[in-house]
Amino acid sequence: MRILVTGGAGFIGSHLIDCLMSEGHDVICLDNFYTGHKRNIVKWLGNPRLDLIRHDITEPIRLEVDQIYHLACPASPVHYQYNPVKTIKTNVIGTLNMLGLAKRVKARFLLASTSEVYGDPEVHPQPEEYRGNVNCIGLRSCYDEGKRVAETLAFDYHRDNKVDIRVARIFNTYGPRMLFNDGRVVSNFVVQALQGNPLTVYGDGSQTRSFCYVSDLVDGLQKLMNSDYIGPVNLGNPGEYTILELAKTIQDLVNPGLDLVFKPLPQDDPRRRQPDITKAKQYLDWSPTIPLQEGLKFTIKDFRERLEAGN
Repeated sequence: MRILVTGGAGFIGSHLIDCLMSEGHDVICLDNFYTGHKRNIVKWLGNPRLDLIRHDITEPIRLEVDQIYHLACPASPVHYQYNPVKTIKTNVIGTLNMLGLAKRVKARFLLASTSEVYGDPEVHPQPEEYRGNVNCIGLRSCYDEGKRVAETLAFDYHRDNKVDIRVARIFNTYGPRMLFNDGRVVSNFVVQALQGNPLTVYGDGSQTRSFCYVSDLVDGLQKLMNSDYIGPVNLGNPGEYTILELAKTIQDLVNPGLDLVFKPLPQDDPRRRQPDITKAKQYLDWSPTIPLQEGLKFTIKDFRERLEAGN
């Protein structure tokens, strides 16, 4: 097939492109390189089956494709809060442009939505039916509400224009190629540990997250795209860890002598986050396979190599 991946040079997008190229598809990677990087797809540059286009999806583009994986949007608070208006434009206008493209060429469209649509949840774990608890004027709302509108647009295009959509709600994902400075907890801890600095824990560290290794997540995205289930469907690892447990695990893997320092919790930081993946198991026959300890070893190895190489 001919497959478009928006945000294809990013963390998750580049791992998805690895799989699609290995399967023999023709792939178009669309990226404006705000948080993506050519080094993530360097092994495919020059391959006749990959087209790389530098493009911002807030501007329309005409392409001929069979499937669209719409992943383009900064996904970490540091980057999506840096230019919040741009973030919400990417989520709303960018998604409109990609849905318009899908409608025109009759392509199947997968939206990479997020667990952030649940906000600071009052239901635990979070099933897809839960409508969330989002602060619509908070610091995170450019991303949270942007993704909620993107889901609305996808379902409106599906109902009104018969666009063949799939909607994935992605929970915390980690692995090689994460940005050092993305402000997410795994990359923060790993970089601090490798540089011999104290690990910064926000709040008392009792807030929880569920960490899914990137290869598991990409497998889930492909299974959703190629299934008959529209979604939304939660994709994440249901194993729940406190931030303090994560810090101590990384501390043990890198340098057990490191200190922990505690700082105030940022505004609207969710207290608990854990996916209910019943639907993913039922409709996609998907569940994650990589344990946290193993995934962290792969991630630490990648971070160490990049830090030593200076990139």
